[in-house]
Amino acid sequence: MKKTTLSVVMSIMLGSMAFGANAAQDWQDDAKDAWIDGKAETTLLLNTNLNSFDINTDVHDGNVTLTGKVNSSVDKALAEELVKSLEGVKDVDNKLSVMKQASDKDTNDLAETLTDSKVATVVKTRLLFSADVSGTDINVDVKNSVVTLKGTVSSDAERDLAVTIAKNTDDVKDVVNELRVTK
Repeated sequence: MKKTTLSVVMSIMLGSMAFGANAAQDWQDDAKDAWIDGKAETTLLLNTNLNSFDINTDVHDGNVTLTGKVNSSVDKALAEELVKSLEGVKDVDNKLSVMKQASDKDTNDLAETLTDSKVATVVKTRLLFSADVSGTDINVDVKNSVVTLKGTVSSDAERDLAVTIAKNTDDVKDVVNELRVTK
């Protein structure tokens, strides 16, 4: 009888440890998906060309599903490209609905607009995530792959770092430095 009781207790303990290890892995996966979802939402929110309140993101195992509505096919493609570029994203299932049909002008400007929007978002995000640059005080504008930085920084070194970050971003042809140093 004692051996049976001991066997039952040991089985319960081993089973609960295995369940606990599995639950810990599920928790880590869920936390990573939540982290990716937060980055995707923030990236879409920071892009001034998109109405991020009409775009929903859902993440499962690093795969992001975009749902909601956008004004044009340019906006749909932009949202997908921005989310695809995020670390940890494995794939994007773009189920966004286009509310207006694209005109000929929209079609011709698609690549340029998409590139400019992506560059602006990437530069702004890199400035915000840099511990050595006050990214919230820097405005980033992009036209024809030329980045214009406006705002204030606290030193010449911070200004040079911000310009270098922008220059080292993919698809940037040139950087116009309109940053002012305030002491």
